[in-house]
Formats: sequence, C-alpha cells, structure tokens
Amino acid sequence: MGQLGREVRGRLRGLTKENAERIGLHLVMAGRLLDVDPERAYEHTQAAVRRGGRVDVVREAAGIAAYRTGRFAEALRELRTVRRLNGSSEHLPLMADAERGLGRPERALALAASEEARTLDAEGRTELAIVASGARSDLGEHDAALAVLDRIPAAERRGDLGLRVLQARAAALEAAGRTADAAQILAGVDPVALERASGVSQETDDVVVYDTYDEDADEDADEDADEDADGVIEGGAAEGSRDDGAETTEGGAEETADESVDSDDEAVSSRTDAQGDTEPENEGVEEKPEQGEGTA
Repeated sequence: MGQLGREVRGRLRGLTKENAERIGLHLVMAGRLLDVDPERAYEHTQAAVRRGGRVDVVREAAGIAAYRTGRFAEALRELRTVRRLNGSSEHLPLMADAERGLGRPERALALAASEEARTLDAEGRTELAIVASGARSDLGEHDAALAVLDRIPAAERRGDLGLRVLQARAAALEAAGRTADAAQILAGVDPVALERASGVSQETDDVVVYDTYDEDADEDADEDADEDADGVIEGGAAEGSRDDGAETTEGGAEETADESVDSDDEAVSSRTDAQGDTEPENEGVEEKPEQGEGTA
C-alpha cells in the first residue's frame, strides 16, 4: 500500500483492511508491469476488480490495461464506468482512441468535439487533438488531420508531449503519402526520447508478480459490500473464473515495497486461455454496450 498515492489509498478505505491491501498490491504490480508486460498487468487489474469492482481507481486501472492490450470495447466500458463513478472526463482521449481502435473514427471525433472535451486540462486537450488527428487520417481527411495539430498552442507542445505531437504529424504526413516529409520531421529527434514519449519502456529488471487468482476474493468482496454505507453503486461481487489448465511459474527476485501483504500471495501464473480472454463481471455497475461493440 505504501507505493500507492494518498488519493488511491483514500479510495480503498471503504474496504476491509486485508482486502484493501491485496487490491493495493495488484494495482502496484499493474502499474509496474503496464509498459513491460501489459497482458500480465491486465491480469492484475482483473484480480483487483474481482475484489473491489465498485472502487473507481480499480475500474480505472482495468480500463487503462484493457486499452493497452487492445481490448478496446472493454476499455470503453470500464472508462465509462469510471466517469459515472467519479464524474471525471480525464480519460476522454483514451476513450476516443478506443473508438478508433474499434474502427469508428466518427465517434472519436464526436468525443473530441463534445462539451466534456472542454473540461480537459492542457495535456488532456493535446492528447485528444492527437487522437482527433489520427481519426481524420482514418477517414482520408489528411489536410484536416494536419490542421488539428496546427491548432495546438505552442506552449502545449513542449517536453515529451511535444515529441508526441511531432510523431502525430509524421504519422499524418505518412498517411497522406508524404513519407519523405514524415521522415524529415523525425530525423533530428533522439530515438530514445521518442520511445520514452511513446511510453516504450526499456526496463529489463525482473519483478515479483503475485497470483492473479484469489479464491477468497468473492468472500472478501461480499464482506465489503455488507460494510459499504456510502451509497455509491450497489451490486453483487463478481465471481472470478478459475482456469483449471493454468500453469504457475515463479517471477523474478526483485522485492516489492509493500511487505505487509499476506504471505499466501503466490507467484503469478501466466495463464493462456485457448478460448480467449474472459472478462470479469462488472461489480455494482450494469452497462449496455453500444451497438457494434464486442469484446476486444
């Protein structure tokens, strides 16, 4: 729990101490693995959802991990749930890009032009503009794609975010068939800096990964539901699904900072399901997917 921010720890206070600690460990591991092993990070978020699916930061982590692993329909559902739980639109750029991932650039542009988009901070607006530029390119509107990026204020094109704007411009030029111009834009940019700006991690250290299936999760989640008096969203705890054919392997030797977690957390299993990824049921929130959305 010590590695979690104060705000996240505060969100978990409505749970039992043991349950909050285990969820906290899964969130920490998901954050550490997101860039180096997104699939395993996703598994950790699903374990956290089974224990605390009514907590916004848990669903937020699940939505981000789903997005990073290409589960765009699931990411949309989770991030919409977060928006309903806490009223924040900060993940609007991810939601718009997920619409692009589902082959719906028009919906991405609709989100970019929504009233919600005006509530974003400078970084969020720039991220959304990058997505909108990509959506214009998807529609073959190449001049419009470049124009979107031109409208980003110079003050918001600095640092890593500025590098991402350059990448977006290069991508728009390449989509328009102007490959030489695209190459020229990135010619003088440090490749390592570009990778960092894109979220590509060079981390190679081993990490200890804990079991992402916990047969006690349902019992703890029910206990938390009985104690929940804040009236957030009522619902039953989702049941975790067990893969009987899963193989368990031990992770690396690096210690995690949170040693208060019970010793019954074992090394994580890298489970492979030949039938595809099974999504946990939403706890406390029922949503109707939009027409055309499937499980990514």
